[in-house]
Amino acid sequence: MRIDVLSIFPDYFSPLELSLPGKARAKGLLDLHVHDLRQWTTDKHHTTDDTPYGGGAGMVMKPEPWGNAFDELEIDGATVIFTTPSGAPFTQEMARELATHERLVFACGRYEGIDQRVIEHAATRADVREISLGDYVLNGGEVAALAITEAVVRLIPGFMGNPESLAEESHEDGLLEYPVFTKPAAWRELEVPAVLLSGNHAAIAEWRHEQARRRTAERRPDLLHPSQAVTVGDLDALEVRAAIRGDVGEILTLQRACWMQEAQANPDIEVPALHESLDDVVGSLEAWTTHVVRHRGRLIASCRGRLEGSAWDIGRLMVAPDLQGRGLGRWLLAYVESLAPEPATSFSLFTGASSTENLRMYKKAGYRHRGAVDGVPGAVLLTKRRIF
Repeated sequence: MRIDVLSIFPDYFSPLELSLPGKARAKGLLDLHVHDLRQWTTDKHHTTDDTPYGGGAGMVMKPEPWGNAFDELEIDGATVIFTTPSGAPFTQEMARELATHERLVFACGRYEGIDQRVIEHAATRADVREISLGDYVLNGGEVAALAITEAVVRLIPGFMGNPESLAEESHEDGLLEYPVFTKPAAWRELEVPAVLLSGNHAAIAEWRHEQARRRTAERRPDLLHPSQAVTVGDLDALEVRAAIRGDVGEILTLQRACWMQEAQANPDIEVPALHESLDDVVGSLEAWTTHVVRHRGRLIASCRGRLEGSAWDIGRLMVAPDLQGRGLGRWLLAYVESLAPEPATSFSLFTGASSTENLRMYKKAGYRHRGAVDGVPGAVLLTKRRIF
């Protein structure tokens, strides 16, 4: 790969002579050229900026030096990157894509930026990208160009001594990197997690993935799909409380999403939950003890119970479809059981006779099949004795 950098402060890029980038140049993997933009000026003061048309504070970089530089460097067919706070946010995915290009040309602006005509002209000759490091402003584009260069060139085949290290880094699988440890195993009363000393590679891989997911959920939840954002291990991040009138619309939406699955698994059953109205759900708040579970504001689960004689009748146990299979259902079942008042000596609930996953979960929780439910064809009753 060839990289050309245009800047009025070329010394900014001396760190690229160090460490792995320097070795990549020595091995011929990277052909790097840093140019002082002032060499393409035509006045004795080597002026690269002027006042903005329309007035305003600051100075704008003049188009002539850039045009002269582009001509001499023959940018035609290259990818020209303008580093600017108004550009698209730089990401690891973008770094991977840029690493496949044969030639990159960085145009590092200063002051209030580069005359817009320079960007428009470059776009007629090359693939132009306007890229930002983030939502903040630097004195110039050099720092951004340096960061982008390092992120890109380290992905060139042969650049890294151990290619596997690339796959385990932050952002490569959409997650932040897991915590890392080295010798000694104990330091200032702090221990390395036992699983990393176990020699069980499957358990280590599982621990690292879970730690990466947790770290991402805490620090960069925007990177996660909602289905990755929460598991039963994140109970301290959940808001669990009694349902209120303001929850009803979301409860009804969740109810229909969850019981549609029940209807598909039990096509011969009339599923009441799919036919209830908003007013029906409002009324149920009076008749049942209903609780909801929220994660970062989103309603992800709900459950309800009421005393029928000496049995705590459990109903509408539901977890958002994209979060099912993560242990939340089992936890929610134990939670609604804990809401039972003292007079309750047993728990009861019913589900579809063909709802295999539900039946498996209830069996593991200690529930026993008691036969068909009167008046509800295709449904089965399950009960469990309450242990005080």
